[in-house]
Amino acid sequence: MQLPRSSGILLHPTSLPGPYGIGGIGSEARRFVNWLAACGQRYWQILPLAPTGFGNSPYMSYSAFAGNPLLIDPEDLLALGLIDKDDLEPCEVQRAGWGQSVVDFEGAAAYKARLIETALGNVDRLDDEGKVDYEEFCAAEGWWLDDYALFMALKEVNGDLPWPQWAAGVALREPPAIAAHTRELQQRIQFYRLGQYLFACQWAALKRYANDRGVHILGDLPIYVSADSADVWAHPNLFRLDADGNPAVVAGVPPDYFSATGQLWGNPLYDWDAMARTDYRWWINRFRRALAGVDLVRIDHFRGFESFWEVPADEKTAINGRWVEGPGYKLFDAVERGLGGLPLVAEDLGIITPAVEALRDHYGLHGMRVLQFAFDGDARNTHLPHSCTRTSIVYTGTHDNDTTVGWFATAPDWVRRNARDYLNLHDSEPIHWALVRAALATVANVAIVPLQDLLGLGTEARMNTPSTAEGNWSWRCTDLGALDGEIRNRLSRLTGLYGRWPA
Repeated sequence: MQLPRSSGILLHPTSLPGPYGIGGIGSEARRFVNWLAACGQRYWQILPLAPTGFGNSPYMSYSAFAGNPLLIDPEDLLALGLIDKDDLEPCEVQRAGWGQSVVDFEGAAAYKARLIETALGNVDRLDDEGKVDYEEFCAAEGWWLDDYALFMALKEVNGDLPWPQWAAGVALREPPAIAAHTRELQQRIQFYRLGQYLFACQWAALKRYANDRGVHILGDLPIYVSADSADVWAHPNLFRLDADGNPAVVAGVPPDYFSATGQLWGNPLYDWDAMARTDYRWWINRFRRALAGVDLVRIDHFRGFESFWEVPADEKTAINGRWVEGPGYKLFDAVERGLGGLPLVAEDLGIITPAVEALRDHYGLHGMRVLQFAFDGDARNTHLPHSCTRTSIVYTGTHDNDTTVGWFATAPDWVRRNARDYLNLHDSEPIHWALVRAALATVANVAIVPLQDLLGLGTEARMNTPSTAEGNWSWRCTDLGALDGEIRNRLSRLTGLYGRWPA
């Protein structure tokens, strides 16, 4: 896969401004697309669009296939007649101590749930085409939607307990128990089905809007799924679980740049032998559904497909894990046969071996380089601008990094000195623009900049700190108007100067 020389911006939709407690996929998203196109940006990179679970993380979801109903645009529901104008009471904007607005996950969840319940009561207001479309969506997506809707309804009646703690009949999916609860919970099942339909319609419309303006969506697919998810509950045979349905071993990574004790993610590991016996059908379906909603997919933790860090489930840190061989070429050969191509990007950060690089290169996948990792004084550092290759995507930083301003403010003196010398940084040019310029100037086919770096924001705007459970994913851009004027002109000029403007 060869990507054109281009650039883009990393911003998850939850971080967009708006009056409903959380960013969404309505008018502010379209306004952002217009801004991207005006600045010559080809890519809008986002995080996973799945419903957020523990810690509000998009990487810890109740489903690998569902969309996040918190992103639904209330104004579109009004246009469809599913809610009335009186239902559109704006949520109070939550602000952090530094004056930035932040996502109010709890308030937004309650607000959007109320709107979807209202819409469900008014679903007969859909015109004939809309009613048929809804029915066809539920039928076509039933292979995952039925399990997801029932799972979420069961979580409600079980006080949000993890599914292994439910009554044995539903936890083990015994047919009589499943049939009985499906009948009893039909109203809540329809609530979750309608939420997925509304999200799917709105996201598809936004993607078309972006594509029509030359903006492509770069999505994100986590390698693992949550233990407490419809995926594990519906397909326990595909995961390494104990007799009670809990993970026997869990995922993570050994000590690295982010953590001295490694990262203990807690996700259940796959039973790759069971996956192979189905010719990796679950994975083919997962990639196919992801690519139906975006133009290109970044595979988070790509190295886990070559070998993965296995940690006993009772460990408190990731230190006492071991490397285990992954499915490698067998999986990607099957996915390539199933999809007819691999429009994928490999997140190849961390401990990367020649075997991981060979797997990535065999399928012509782009890898990643992060400039914040570059300035350790080693001229052979692969993250330095002069070390970037064409088949890489270069970032100033990612959602797991501090912002560039925050990173530079807290970096050791010798790192700041190396960065200043390498970038020929003078006091007149802020560090965030120096790294933006350096990224755009590399030979890498694609350069991506987090929106926080364009705005020159500090650590208060950091999106995620790995190995921490609280305080993440909540940053919001206060006003897209701040991107006009100098920021828009400067980004446009650099995009053209370094040959990244779309042809």
